[in-house]
Amino acid sequence: MKSNFHSIIQSDTPVLIDFHATWCGPCHTLAPILKEVKDELGSQVKIIKIDVDKNQVLAQNYKVLGVPTLILFKNGKQLWRQSGVVPKHELLSLIKSHAA
Repeated sequence: MKSNFHSIIQSDTPVLIDFHATWCGPCHTLAPILKEVKDELGSQVKIIKIDVDKNQVLAQNYKVLGVPTLILFKNGKQLWRQSGVVPKHELLSLIKSHAA
């Protein structure tokens, strides 16, 4: 996953990474929000879900201490990061500002 992950975040399309866990309540709350964001923005964003329990090294490399943690990348650079549930309108605004 690590080498594949590195190539994914090199995209010039914004890539939103959702570090989540199956046992995490807020992660389940965030999932439909992310689907709505993807449905609305389509090809303007890539949304990748990463299970921290199955990808512990990757989570450690990005210092993910809590789930959900969202990190927005573009061209390999981390542009934004936040833990917890983020409202749809905030995600849309954030991604649109980096999509241009």
